[in-house]
Amino acid sequence: MPSFRPAYLIHGDDHGRIGERRTRLRAMAESESGAAGVELLEGDDCTPDAVAAALCVMTFATGRRFVIADGVERWKDADVATVAAAMEGVDPETLTVAFFAREDSRVKAPAALHKAVEKAGGQIAAENALNKRGLPGWIAAQAKELGISMDKQAAKALVAQVGERQQRLLRELEKLALAYGPGAEIGVEEVHDCCATSAERRAWELADALVAGDEEHALRLLLELRQQGERLPSLQYQMVRRVRDALTIAEALAAGKPAAQVRRTLRMPSFAADRLIADVSKRDPETYRRGLELLADLEVESRGGIGMNSGALSEDTAAVRAVIAGAR
Repeated sequence: MPSFRPAYLIHGDDHGRIGERRTRLRAMAESESGAAGVELLEGDDCTPDAVAAALCVMTFATGRRFVIADGVERWKDADVATVAAAMEGVDPETLTVAFFAREDSRVKAPAALHKAVEKAGGQIAAENALNKRGLPGWIAAQAKELGISMDKQAAKALVAQVGERQQRLLRELEKLALAYGPGAEIGVEEVHDCCATSAERRAWELADALVAGDEEHALRLLLELRQQGERLPSLQYQMVRRVRDALTIAEALAAGKPAAQVRRTLRMPSFAADRLIADVSKRDPETYRRGLELLADLEVESRGGIGMNSGALSEDTAAVRAVIAGAR
C-alpha cells in the first residue's frame, strides 16, 4: 500500500509530464479510497476559497481523503492565506492535498504556496522541459535506468525521430528496452528501426478508427497519444481532415457515384483509399456531419469556449467524450 504525504506541489513548464503525474496520483488515490474519497478542483473551480472549503469539510468517510487542486499557477501570494490556514487544521494521517501548477513565462505557482506545502511536511517537485542541448544527456540517463545504453548519436537520432517532448522520448525508450532487452546497446540503426514516426502513424490510425466507428480502438489510441505528450490541436486537425474526407465520399456514394470514380479523387495509396471507401460505405453522410459538429465543439471547448457538451470539462475529458460520440 503506498504511503502519502499530507501535501504535494507539482509545478513547472513540462505540462505533459505534470498531466501524467496528476493522472497517476488520481488513480492511486481512487485505488486507496475509492472515487468518493477524491475531490478534484480544476479550471475555474480551482479557487483558494473552494480548496480551503474542501480541506475543512466534515465527512464520515473512512480512510484517507484526497483533494486535487489543478490550476494554482493563477493564484497570487495573497490568495494562499486561506488555504494555508486550512492546511494547518487538517489531520495529515487522513487527508492529502495535491496542487498542480502548469507554469510558463507569465504564470507561476506563488511562493507562499511553496512555503505552505513545506510547512505542512509536503513534497515539492518541479517538472521542467529540457532544452534540445540537454536532451541527449537526459536520454542517456533514462536509458540507463531502463537497463539499456544509448550513445550520443543515437540519442540525437531519437530526438530527430520523435521530437523534443520528454514524455514521448521516455515512451520510445521503454519500447526500445522491451524490444532489445536488458543490457542492449542502442545505436542509430536500432532507433530508426524501432521508433520511425510512430506517433504520426498512430494519429492517422486514430482518425481512421473514428471514421470506421471503431469506438474502442479510437479511444485507446487517443489515450495513448495523449499520455505520450501529443497535443490535442494536432490530433483534432487530423481527425477533422479525415472526417471531412469521409463526408465527401459518403455524399458521393449516396449520389450514386461508383466507388472506382470516387477512388480517383482521393490523394492516397489505392489500398488506403479502398479501405476508407469500404469503411465509409457502411455509414450515412449524416453520421459524418454530426462527427464534424462534435469535433467543432471539441475545438471550442479546448480553447476555453462553451460547446454543446460544456460543463467545465477538462481538455482530456472533452476529447474522450467527443471521440466516443463521434465513433458511435
